[in-house]
Formats: sequence, C-alpha cells, structure tokens
Amino acid sequence: MLNVDQALETILSHVSVMDVEERPLLRCLGQTLAEDIIADINVPDWDSSALDGYAAIAEDTKGSSPENPRILRVVGTIVAGDRPGGKIEGSTAVRIMTGAPVPEGADCVVKFEDTDEAERRGNNSGRIPEVIGIRQEEKAGGNIRRAGINIDKGTLGLPESMPIGPAEINLVASLGHSRMKVIRRPVIAIIATGEELVSLGKMLSAGKVYNGNIYSIAAQVQRCGGIPRLLGIARDNRSSLMAKIRRGMEADAIITIGGVSMGDYDLVKDVLSDVGEIVFWKVRMAPGKSFAFGLLHKRNRNDEVENIPHFALTGNPTAAMINFEVLVQPAILKMLGRTGQSMPIFEAFMEEPIENKKSARLFVWVKIEEHNGLHYARLSSSRDTGILPSIASANGLAIVPEEKTHIEKGDKLRVMMLNWH
Repeated sequence: MLNVDQALETILSHVSVMDVEERPLLRCLGQTLAEDIIADINVPDWDSSALDGYAAIAEDTKGSSPENPRILRVVGTIVAGDRPGGKIEGSTAVRIMTGAPVPEGADCVVKFEDTDEAERRGNNSGRIPEVIGIRQEEKAGGNIRRAGINIDKGTLGLPESMPIGPAEINLVASLGHSRMKVIRRPVIAIIATGEELVSLGKMLSAGKVYNGNIYSIAAQVQRCGGIPRLLGIARDNRSSLMAKIRRGMEADAIITIGGVSMGDYDLVKDVLSDVGEIVFWKVRMAPGKSFAFGLLHKRNRNDEVENIPHFALTGNPTAAMINFEVLVQPAILKMLGRTGQSMPIFEAFMEEPIENKKSARLFVWVKIEEHNGLHYARLSSSRDTGILPSIASANGLAIVPEEKTHIEKGDKLRVMMLNWH
C-alpha cells in the first residue's frame, strides 16, 4: 500500500498540463499564462505629474522660501488626458494635475501646498492666478513619474506560468491587449454511485439520503480552478456505471464517489479495469484509505490511445473531501499549469490531544487561529457537533504522521490551510 507522498507522486506523473487557448482578458481570471508578455510600449508613455501642483524648471525654484518666494508667470493649465503643446521657458510655470503629462522644458512639479496659490485665488476658486509664488525649492525630477515607470518598453511584463489575477489583468490591459493566451481549464466529470442516493428535489424514502457528496466535490473542483461537469448518480450495477463512465470520458478527468471498498456492490474498480487500468488502490491515510487512481483508455480523432485520469473517492463525506484536498487538488493544479502550487502548510500548536490508531497519516479537521505571530489549532468537532457542521467550520487540516500514535496538547503539527472561506 502506498503512503500519501508516493500516491501523490504517482498521480502527478500521469497528469499533463492542458492545452493553450486564447481568451478575452476577464475570462482569463484564475487561469495560468501560457506566454511571456513583453511590453511593446512604455506605461505611461510620457513623464507625468505625481501630484497636483505647478510644473516648472528646478533652477527657477532655487532660494525659494515662505519669506522669499520665487515668482513665476503661469502660462497654462494641464489636466490628465491633455496633450500639452509648447515648451516651459525660464521664469514660467504651468498649473498641472495628477497624472497629466509634464510639458517640455519642465523638470519638476511643485505641489500646491508649497505655493501661495490659495492666497492669490482668494474667494474666487475658479480663478487661475497669472503669477504664482514658489515657497519651497524643488529638485530636478521632483514629483515627476518618468515614462515607463510602470512598464518599460521591451521588458518582461509577465512571465509564462504566472497565475492570472486582477493585477495581471491590469498590466496586460495597460499594454493595450484585450486577449491572452492561457492554459485551458480542465473539465472534470463527477459521478456519484450508490442505490441509496436521491437527487435533490425528489422525496426521500426509507434508507435513502440526498446526493450531497457530488455537490461538495464539484465545489472543490470549481474552487481550485477546474470546470465541474455533474453526471448524476450511477446505480449499483455494471451497465449503469459503465454508461456514466463512458459519458465522463469526454471530459479531461473523471471523479467517482463511492464504490471502491470491499463491498459486494463496489463495482468501480471492476468497471475501471474493463475500460482502462488501475494504477493503485488504497493509500495509507485516514480517513480516505479506500482511494483508487486509474487511467481510462479511449481513442481520439487521430485514432491514438488517450489516457483519462480517474480519481475514485470513498463515499464517506469527510473522507472524500480529504481525498480531494490531499490527492486530487494538486493534480488539477498541475493540469492548470500551476506545477508546484499547493495549499500553504505550516506548523501550529495543538490546543487538544489527538489519538492516531490507524497506522496511517491522519488528517483532522481543525480551526486555525493566529496569536502574536504563532498559529494554534483546535479540533472543529465535538460530541455535540455532527460531521458535516464540523467540516463546514474547519479552515484547515492537521496532519498527524504515520508513526505518531498520540499528540499531546501543546505539540506542534503541520497544518494545511483550506481555501474554502
């Protein structure tokens, strides 16, 4: 039986990055860049003012003070979006707003607070003074944002494999591009198995439960960047399950929930063997030991055999979600082109003891908090808390090593943060 690290390494060796697609900017959010973005312009393409003030020549401000202001003639006003003409000459200034292009000849901007503008305008706020008194020296380059301060023409704006967020979209849009080449999101088919399952919207009868697992796993797929495709419930017979599996083989990967233990009606492994191969079954982890990973074989349009990854999760709700976080999510992230990406793992002090009687790596739902730069974790479940409320209130998983049978209060454990909240 493989340990968790061996199982994950095996899975990742059989999973490939998706192909490249070109999409409009806003539809790329959360995807991975598939090309280097090289700036073909300066952003901005001109020297601009960093604040509201007066564009001037630094030499003309020398010796300025509140007691002895230098007087400059005001020859115009420039606001953001203007395209100024002319050139600043000695002893002149232009009133300028934040972001406006600095006129030719000016090499500094003196902020309003360092001038006597307020006194000269008086009660007439709409009146622009004809002359202005400079009360503070300004050095050359002062309060000017140089052309290309955001991005220099010819430089690398974004590297390939960068995850796309709002800031990356801003940068690409600033270069005038409306589309990007990104790694395609994988479509993940999800199938629940079991005679006891009932679809939402239908009445429950004795011995039946609603099919909640398929929605939690679909939400986890969507949360990490995949596209879930819900195929419903496969009943506990070979023909029903085979029909669902064959539909799922149109996706990039398949997740089945339930049907991988030793029960008489656990058919997933048998069907997987019929249309593919089982790479491994069972992992030394708890909960979620009865996890299977396989490859489904189909022929593509070029009559070549194509392997579709198949993740077979246990039907227990908490075990299935832990299977996903630990073994499936890293595979989907690789498919998205985010090799090496995973949820943050760090150490936390346990606030309660934990018993590990499974001879396996134990994963425990916990609530993680930070106090004075240190992390603390407490169990999210109690005698009065059901399994599903415990999962809902957790923000992390404490990881108990296989060789540890008992964790004392105050011991340090590695904890994995969840990205649910």
